[in-house]
Amino acid sequence: MSTVSSWTDALADTRSLVQFRTSTVRQKGRTRWFVAILVTLTLLSAIVPAFLPGAADYSLKHSRAFEMFLLLPTAYAGFLLLTTISAVASGGGRELVARDQAVAFPISPAVDHLGALLMAPLNIAWLLQGWMLLGLTAYVVGPAALVFAHVIALLWLVWATAVAQVVAWSMEAIRRGPHGVLAVRGITALVGLAALALILTKHVSLVLDHLPTLRLVSVLAGLTQGIGLAFPVTLLILLALIGATVLLGVLPARVALRRAPRDEARIETGNFPARRNPSGPLAAMIRMDRSGVWRAVSLRRGIYLLAAAPGLIALSGSLEWKMLTILPGLVASGAALLFGVNAWCLDGRGGLWRDTLPVSPSLTFFARSWVLLELLLVSSATTLALAALRAGKPTVEELTALLCAWLVVCAQVVSLSMRWSVKQPFSVDLRSARATPAPPLYMVGYSARLALSTTITGMIFSGLAQVPDWRASVILAIPMALYSFVRLMRVRAQWANPFERSRVVATVSA
Repeated sequence: MSTVSSWTDALADTRSLVQFRTSTVRQKGRTRWFVAILVTLTLLSAIVPAFLPGAADYSLKHSRAFEMFLLLPTAYAGFLLLTTISAVASGGGRELVARDQAVAFPISPAVDHLGALLMAPLNIAWLLQGWMLLGLTAYVVGPAALVFAHVIALLWLVWATAVAQVVAWSMEAIRRGPHGVLAVRGITALVGLAALALILTKHVSLVLDHLPTLRLVSVLAGLTQGIGLAFPVTLLILLALIGATVLLGVLPARVALRRAPRDEARIETGNFPARRNPSGPLAAMIRMDRSGVWRAVSLRRGIYLLAAAPGLIALSGSLEWKMLTILPGLVASGAALLFGVNAWCLDGRGGLWRDTLPVSPSLTFFARSWVLLELLLVSSATTLALAALRAGKPTVEELTALLCAWLVVCAQVVSLSMRWSVKQPFSVDLRSARATPAPPLYMVGYSARLALSTTITGMIFSGLAQVPDWRASVILAIPMALYSFVRLMRVRAQWANPFERSRVVATVSA
């Protein structure tokens, strides 16, 4: 039964839920500063490139502005593709209100859909892609038509996000229907095979030459010659598409939300036969943590996506070995954001029981850190294996630099994640396919911090890959890994403190 009678009610309910979420923010002063930083970064990425040397300079056919112009259609299409993949993996989007809290509120599918649209940009991948598009657009059009170009660019970002939600809700509706899991896996396999066929037959460039975003970019480039009829027409088309797409998204959202989530229900009602007793307390702790990861729908989907998607993108681009050092940090950061930044939320309400087990707190800490490290190593190794298929034969220096970067960034991410997990715990229900381990603004901050540190590390080892001595990478990797280990031991000491541990357990199990 619908709980709203009109779109006015849906908008009013969405506004009320947003106010409810913002009222629960603990540190409002820090949040304001964080929002101010995001706005400042957005303005800088949208304005500064327009005033760089060579912006909107087409006097030479092979100028930098001309190269960026050729790249822009692919960038716009790539934003749509990656946003859609992210939304599909998260089951329709982020929840404006957690599933357990939503039981007490009459939230309609329209409100849930609008909430997912609002929450989608609070993601570092969305923000980075958006900043990149705004920067490229500014460089291509220059300062003269900057405002008009960004109006079109922002409308494209909104429409692409709305399209991603429509596809995501549709896939979720299929997944929750009869034989839905098998159908979704079949669709995913067909899409993957089609992408692989394009790569192997070398038709990727042919597809890129016929992207529909070429028409949009031609309108943006035309703004450098003046505001003509194409601008208002494009503006009206985008506004109409946004309105129609947002309305269309309610239909699959209604179908999906009225069906039982099969993946989640199968985990919660499944029959899991007992296995042989583990060899010791540590093995028992590790087994429980591994089961907690692989039985959470959001974590399992996220791991598959992170392991495959970056590797396939690198495979299509034929990256060189010295550039592959960036990939481990990218994948490890994304994997940590699945639960690592709030690692103790994996226990949920069972945290109180786990804390009463007759084992050392340090043993529990080591088991959780080990399982997180396993997740980072395996997911990033899968990505590197896919990317290496077309990277050619590496030199000893390149291979050593890549292995060192892989181990160092995983150690960095584990130490940072466990520190945040003890310092700032949150109560999260990871049973939902759309759950995140922390509130949206915190997730943006965590992802930005992880992306910055791992990218810098990857770039350092990318430079060392060109040094004619493989020992240079090892010499730098040893102290960096030891520093992460020492920082992790400091966090372990904090976890061993009963007062700190009680605070964390009480929070995550609330």
